[in-house]
Amino acid sequence: MNPRIRHRTVSVRGLDVFYREAGSADAPVLLLLHGFPASSRSFRDLMSRLAGSYRVIAPDHIGFGHSARPSTDDFDYSFANLATITSDFTEQLGLSRFALYVHDYGAPIGWRVATAHPERVTAIVTQNGNAYREGLLPDFWAPVHAYIADPNPTTEAPIRQALTPDAIRWQYTHGVSDESLLDPDTWHFDSALLQRPGTTAIQLRLIRDYGANLEAYPVFQEYFRSSQVPLLAVWGAYDEIFGPQGARAFRRDLPGAEVHLLPTGHFALETHCAEVADLVAEFLGRKLPAAAPVPAEHGPSASR
Repeated sequence: MNPRIRHRTVSVRGLDVFYREAGSADAPVLLLLHGFPASSRSFRDLMSRLAGSYRVIAPDHIGFGHSARPSTDDFDYSFANLATITSDFTEQLGLSRFALYVHDYGAPIGWRVATAHPERVTAIVTQNGNAYREGLLPDFWAPVHAYIADPNPTTEAPIRQALTPDAIRWQYTHGVSDESLLDPDTWHFDSALLQRPGTTAIQLRLIRDYGANLEAYPVFQEYFRSSQVPLLAVWGAYDEIFGPQGARAFRRDLPGAEVHLLPTGHFALETHCAEVADLVAEFLGRKLPAAAPVPAEHGPSASR
């Protein structure tokens, strides 16, 4: 039977951080960090598949999902600050060692956590979570670069367009050959959360800060070289945001990196969750200590 998924909230620096958790407290920890425009809900099916062998924990970033959403006047929305909250979150839960699973925005947040505390990170799985400029596909990133370089009403207009329901749906559907595999609740849920008051300002602030991630790429790459952390890149090959060149680039600094390209787009878990789960389980099974089984009393999944 599948382990239950628990839904909890903890206060970190005075801010509520919502998270999903499943698996035995004695099992190796896998920390899952979601991307834009999503939340920990992205990992609902993957967690059910992996929680029999791992303690899987997926927080919502500040400003996303069910976590606190302070205004831009009350919180400095930057990837560095989101990483600090994430690092403090792991300490609050007593997570001294964990593997990372990162996607999209979760990647630069996770890279910062790893560079600050390399001794804590046992392995990395990156699912369309970029760390190399080769992965930035020009058609998508040109307006983002323009907005970062010169934020003004003209450069902001296409960024605001990227926050609309049609653009959110595109993030899920592009690169997918069989859209009947997609649950439309995903983009409707994300779009509804983006419509909450103040959320546009939060997202614009984070997009303006994305340039700091690009500037930090050499720092992240040095971490890969110096740590030689075990890394699995499992990537939607038809992603039009972060292309497969970004997945292959990890081998430059991590010659042992394992790269698997799947025939799907940016949100690979929505169409290929079973395949991703098998790849992750096999990879972590080789790279991490033996996992403790989840006690039977955990019962069937309570995931929604």
